[in-house]
Amino acid sequence: MTDEQLAVLIEKEFEEKTLGVTEQYLEIHAPVYISNKLKIDRIDCESHECMVAYLPVQDERFYFAVYIDTVSGKIINIGTEPYHRVYFFATSATLTETELKASTTLSVYESWNKGHLRKNGRAVYKYSGLRILPNTEPDEFEDKLGKLLSYLETDKKGVTELVEKAEGYIQVAMDIHNGNGMIGGPDISRENIARMAKLGLSINFDLYVGGEPFKEATYD
Repeated sequence: MTDEQLAVLIEKEFEEKTLGVTEQYLEIHAPVYISNKLKIDRIDCESHECMVAYLPVQDERFYFAVYIDTVSGKIINIGTEPYHRVYFFATSATLTETELKASTTLSVYESWNKGHLRKNGRAVYKYSGLRILPNTEPDEFEDKLGKLLSYLETDKKGVTELVEKAEGYIQVAMDIHNGNGMIGGPDISRENIARMAKLGLSINFDLYVGGEPFKEATYD
């Protein structure tokens, strides 16, 4: 199935609402269209049995997640996926931005010096810091964590050095749809816990909820 065929399939479901859950979501939120075409940020084909299309939600940070059976080519479910940011974060009040970056061979997503103006333009950083964020696309939390760890493991020496001298750790931020008050929570496998331990990494979570609550269902 091509990306264009997939977009047509999803648009048809959004118009006809054959699944009760489709109507439930579209009553409170809308997908994003560009030039009258449905915007799809990513199609996850990592599973042989099911693919997932991630669609941005208008005026929100979380995504619609549309699940398609790869055998039948039919949509089997629609839900939401939080907007996950999973990154390595290191800061220092004594080391400079250049010194922090020199500790690792990994690509740095963002960095700054102590005294630099923050993005809000109203304050300055009291510390130098860097973020390593190899995966910015929509994805499930566990997949993002696994991919980050795989990337960090390519420079174990550098990451360990940043952990020791700049208190490096994994930071997670999640924007979650608060549809019915049950937002769930992240799951970390034993394998990934062991991988973090080998690098000396701790992990911190910031959870944000947003969006409109579900309306009372009128269907079975």
